[in-house]
Amino acid sequence: MPTSSTATAKTPVSWLKIAAFAAIYIIWGSTYLAIVFAIETLPPFLMAGLRFLLAGALLYTFARFNGAKAPSKIHWRSTFIIGGLLLLIGNGAVVWAEQYVASGIAALLVTTEPLWVVALQWAGKEKAKPNKVVLLGMLIGMVGMLVLVNPWENAQSVELWPSLIIFIAAGAWALGSLYSNKAALPSSQVLTTGMQMLCGGALLLTAGTVAGEWQTTVWSEVSSKSWLAFGYLLVFGSLIAFTAYSWLTRVAPPAQVSTYAYVNPVIAVFLGWALANEQITWQTLLAAALLVTAVVIITLTSKH
Repeated sequence: MPTSSTATAKTPVSWLKIAAFAAIYIIWGSTYLAIVFAIETLPPFLMAGLRFLLAGALLYTFARFNGAKAPSKIHWRSTFIIGGLLLLIGNGAVVWAEQYVASGIAALLVTTEPLWVVALQWAGKEKAKPNKVVLLGMLIGMVGMLVLVNPWENAQSVELWPSLIIFIAAGAWALGSLYSNKAALPSSQVLTTGMQMLCGGALLLTAGTVAGEWQTTVWSEVSSKSWLAFGYLLVFGSLIAFTAYSWLTRVAPPAQVSTYAYVNPVIAVFLGWALANEQITWQTLLAAALLVTAVVIITLTSKH
């Protein structure tokens, strides 16, 4: 039986975990719609880059002023890789694709991230072969994705390729999450998150520059709605939810962390329908049921 001091020491961590999971469950579910509002008049890569660069600068400065040690070269290398996988590809590709794909659909496609986690762990050095139940979950998830995108019916649709890009982005996010578990990182979680955002934000700004977004954007015509959505993404999506996610990847098993995929699509689909007039069809509902079922099977069955 634990002593009272041990129990007291564990309690804050337990409450922190609950709060962190609540943040990635609820806030991230709403960010899909916020992205749609932001990129109505803001360029996708520059919007995402500025969001993470500002958030990263705030977190990095806060951590250093509160005594965090200066990061080493290997720390910057690790956070550069993580920032590239999570933010440039994982987030940037989704932001770009939401120009063509409804926010609810994008959220449902991102639920394939736990499938990627299992597949990457299977293909990695550990060769963690999934059991038959997990394989069944992966199969159900793939069927759900095909039902959602329906490549046979929508072969000429503009939504097919952006949807596939979101699927690939989910894989990059899964890879970045797994890499962060073993990478050499600073002891300060706030500093680490700030560095990841600085690196990812810089890469996204580079992508926007290469894409010519500085030349094609008329900043005086950016709407108040887009700026408000940008502010929401900066404060809630980046400073709060992403910080919570980064911390969870270091204190909780990957399969457990990926359970945010249970809730995110439900919130995203509902908000898209309620606030952006996005249609909810039988195809969307069937795909959602299949994808969420797959995620539940995988996360409950995988070894934690």
